[in-house]
Amino acid sequence: MSNARPPLREYTRQLWARRHFITAFATARLTAMYTTARLGQAWQVMTPLLNAAVYYLIFGILLGTSRGTPNFIPYLCTGIFVFTFTQSAVLSGTRSIADNLGLIRALYFPRACLPIAFTVIQLQQLVFSMGVLGAIVLLTGVPFTVNWFLILPALLLQSVFNAGLAMTMARIGSKATDTAQLMPFILRTWMYVSGVFYNLSVFTAHAPHWVARILNCNPALIYIELMRHALIDTVTSASLPPHVWPLAAFWAVFAGIAGYVFFWKAEEEYGRG
Repeated sequence: MSNARPPLREYTRQLWARRHFITAFATARLTAMYTTARLGQAWQVMTPLLNAAVYYLIFGILLGTSRGTPNFIPYLCTGIFVFTFTQSAVLSGTRSIADNLGLIRALYFPRACLPIAFTVIQLQQLVFSMGVLGAIVLLTGVPFTVNWFLILPALLLQSVFNAGLAMTMARIGSKATDTAQLMPFILRTWMYVSGVFYNLSVFTAHAPHWVARILNCNPALIYIELMRHALIDTVTSASLPPHVWPLAAFWAVFAGIAGYVFFWKAEEEYGRG
């Protein structure tokens, strides 16, 4: 009977009761992740910084996408750091069930703990990175403003969105293990249409209206632009996608609830076979 799926309300109560397990599991996994590396947890910051350096060389210098974009270095770094949060949450969520079958079969706990814990791991990594990102922003001459306090609600909404997406992909990945091999290609395509490396409005200005509307509703773009608006004074409210805060809240609520219910419906199937 322990493997039977409880009602959604009871399942939520059980999940909340294990919130300390989720944070302890996430912290332990994050600490263990870099134990074999000589530089240890410094790689949490170095990885996105090295990615930013590579993309700056390709897009900022070779392709010239920096032209017309003030404060391009913090603009680029913000896009990479924020998108990496979603990208890593989705990738780790996809493998969260398949890679932890031993734990699932040995202990009973709400299986949603796993994709949520892996999202918390990525959030912890982003928090480390945000200190470096803040330093980059200030060192490039961008001033500290009151808009920096918008980081908290933007990050909260993105975290809920990521957790919902991670739970959705965890169920799919538990049934179709090849999904984990396919996801990097899907996420790379998503990255290129999310304005990570360039100002997307430059391209949508000459696109058909329906194309511009679809691209402006892209949740990855929404959260990236909110973070840029919070950190960089030259990214003004007028330059943001239309209805950006309602869209950010919509994507968080929709992905969070839909992903949670979708995952819960297969609760009794995880770890079987």
